[in-house]
Amino acid sequence: MSKSSSTVEQPKLRTRPLAATLVLIGGAAALLFSIALAISYGAADIKFTTVWAAVFHFNPNLTSHQVIQEIRLPRVLASALVGASFAVAGALMQGMTRNPMADSGLLGLNSGAGFVLSLCFAFAPGMSYNSIIACCFLGAALGAGIVFGIGSLAKGGLTPVRLVLAGAAVSALLTALSEGIQLSFKIGQDIAFWMAGGVAGTKWSQLEIITPWLAVAFIGALMISKSITLLSLGEEIASSLGQRTGLVKLIAMLIVLVLAGVSVSVVGAVAFVGLLVPHVTRYLVGVDYRWIIPCSAILGGLLVVLADLAARMINPPMENIPLGAVISMIGVPFFLYLARKERRGL
Repeated sequence: MSKSSSTVEQPKLRTRPLAATLVLIGGAAALLFSIALAISYGAADIKFTTVWAAVFHFNPNLTSHQVIQEIRLPRVLASALVGASFAVAGALMQGMTRNPMADSGLLGLNSGAGFVLSLCFAFAPGMSYNSIIACCFLGAALGAGIVFGIGSLAKGGLTPVRLVLAGAAVSALLTALSEGIQLSFKIGQDIAFWMAGGVAGTKWSQLEIITPWLAVAFIGALMISKSITLLSLGEEIASSLGQRTGLVKLIAMLIVLVLAGVSVSVVGAVAFVGLLVPHVTRYLVGVDYRWIIPCSAILGGLLVVLADLAARMINPPMENIPLGAVISMIGVPFFLYLARKERRGL
């Protein structure tokens, strides 16, 4: 993504490789433990030894093994995957736009996917899961395209404040259209839990479809991480160092669309993961996206796994608390803090 430059010196970045290594190792260990914890606890508690046996020595004749293999394990793995995806998507968006409030939920991707999903439920209720994923991807692209288009048309170009305002307006419009479709076609009950956000009911067949797409997107994000670091320092600096900024932004946006669009098709309209996690990660490891992206993936997966566990434990044995509501309890105050901080900086 970059060309060597002999005339321009590479800027020195505030990085913490030791802290990043500790975050990766400690976060991975915490993620594995939280996955085991989330599988073990629920409407019916299951011992860790039973979880281990069900994963590595599955016995289809045991009810506890069936619960773990068919219900809890795919749900927890989906939580980790979409958490990592939203976090990496948010990190990429914040880096390439230099907007600390950038997030797939705030910039039209979630509402765009929800709008197209409402159309699918209304006019093609028998669509396959593959087709639903493709439609959510196109809807996310539609939402993001409208937001970036409106923000870019304003005099002075696309600024962080205009991007957030355009995202809020477009998200409100697409959400209102989605609700209108749901009322007109009486599909509100079918899509209500998806809109609130949750991984309940995730199946292995769905994970088999989404995992390759997300894996390719993660690899792509790591490959362009150095270019995103330079973009985060400013477009002029990146260009002076030989970056093809337009190409980098295009590739980054495609990766964000895959990460957010595919994740939204599984977990629903969950916001704030991509807003909160990259900020925490930058505070811990510095501003080098070669560290931020993998660390964000680990911490994002950890956040969503624990949030889903908390959602299931709030009202046992009923597991009907939306995942999005739990994450919003953390995300909304953090967003208000960021907005206040940005206002002071204007």
